[in-house]
Amino acid sequence: MSLSKLRKTSPGPEPVVGVAQEVTKRWLGGNKCWLWMPSLTTIVLQLPRVSKHYISDGVVSYCGTVHVKSAFVSQDNAGIHNYLRVRLALLQQRYCVTLDQLSLKSRPASLRSASRLTVEGDSPRCMSRTMSIAMSQTGSQGIEGPQGPPPPGSVVPTQRAEASKAIVGGTSIGENYAFSGVHHIYDQHADSVTMVKFAHNDQGLLACSSLDGTLSVCQVADGEPCVLHTLRHHTAGVTGFDWSSTNDLLLSCGEDGAICLWSSATGRCLRTVSDQVGGQVLSCLFHPLNSNWAVLGNSRGLVQVLNISTGHYPKGGTSKVAGQVTALTFDSSGKTLWAGDDKGIIISFLFDLGSGGLRKGKRCVVSEGAAVTSLSARTWASREAPNPTLLVSVACNALVLYRVVDKEGGLRLKRKFSISHEYQPVRSTFCPLMSFRQGACVVSGCEDCSVWFLDVERDTRPLINRLQGHAAPVLGVTFNYDESLLATSDATGLVIVWKRQ
Repeated sequence: MSLSKLRKTSPGPEPVVGVAQEVTKRWLGGNKCWLWMPSLTTIVLQLPRVSKHYISDGVVSYCGTVHVKSAFVSQDNAGIHNYLRVRLALLQQRYCVTLDQLSLKSRPASLRSASRLTVEGDSPRCMSRTMSIAMSQTGSQGIEGPQGPPPPGSVVPTQRAEASKAIVGGTSIGENYAFSGVHHIYDQHADSVTMVKFAHNDQGLLACSSLDGTLSVCQVADGEPCVLHTLRHHTAGVTGFDWSSTNDLLLSCGEDGAICLWSSATGRCLRTVSDQVGGQVLSCLFHPLNSNWAVLGNSRGLVQVLNISTGHYPKGGTSKVAGQVTALTFDSSGKTLWAGDDKGIIISFLFDLGSGGLRKGKRCVVSEGAAVTSLSARTWASREAPNPTLLVSVACNALVLYRVVDKEGGLRLKRKFSISHEYQPVRSTFCPLMSFRQGACVVSGCEDCSVWFLDVERDTRPLINRLQGHAAPVLGVTFNYDESLLATSDATGLVIVWKRQ
């Protein structure tokens, strides 16, 4: 994050936030300094440990990037407005999003800022501050909410729950996931589309992999939907792929034992690496924090770490499990990895970011002999259930939700849902904006040729919506980052992009 023109060290005209070059602050010692801003009170800034700065009469002149450590906001309306404006500008620069991406047209400006600025992984204290601002704008009745304290046994943190309801405007979760119809249909693949996935923080860039041996990169949001690139290098079916954190690279794996690295902009294959034991590679993903690391799962029961930049498998980065490794996922920190196999077992691993080493953690039997076909991890299941959660698709006619109970990735069963899934590699995923909704929604493919939406917080009747349009089992499901579009794929090679109301 960068700040500029913040030059005042005593009360005066309000500074302007923009693209940074020079910052002048009051020195506190160490590498911290503070800035006085009228109506915004105080912002404490963190300077890099090694930086170019000058000290004169207790004032620091610094050239480079600074980081906001904390802010103390005055309680008047002008102070709150200015705080939200500054925070919006900083987060725009930090997360590279635009104003239209952060806006929600159906809500007041103050709520638009507050509702989207809390990102997954924020601490409860930070989220509480953001939520309290939203509550003050909507006239919420104190931190205990209008109904008083929660009933005995409730897991709902009352303040966050009431703030969440204020942000979504009181609409039900079923109304939030109503779809107006089909946006576009792609049929460029000649065999099952095993996976579909939107790029990170991109509204319309969609990739698909197929058992016909190809991948495709499509644009569905800007102008007329089209296929941008068809990626051909695999000599057998493509079983999975992943986007890098910056969306400039794609990693794919296939039944031919090849791992391919692609440029998403040109569709060119940049590197090919073979499985180190010659097995079929059934799953792959980038590390969420370092795209030099990739993790692979093969048909011989090996979970393997690959340095995709060098093409080498690091020492200590390979571990054996009982069955074929059919699904992989990281938690948001990249420290815990879960691997599911075709024998119905999930193994957790602790990942060493420096060396690429793996250390086995906990073992969980989901269903003996039934393949785990999809894993999806979420730090917060919802505002009403702030716990690390793992969503599991397993081929025993079940969709299973686990709670992560320790730092080694141990799992405890939370909910189990009946869904038609026995023979096909059906996938499921969390809805990306679920932490801003009342309730917690997941979406799953199904062998009954439909797409299921489930509220995993409901004790009864969890099915809230069902989309019918495919004529074959639905295998892949993916939302874009703002949930305006949903893409689904089936066993005949058809991809349908649905548009939400």
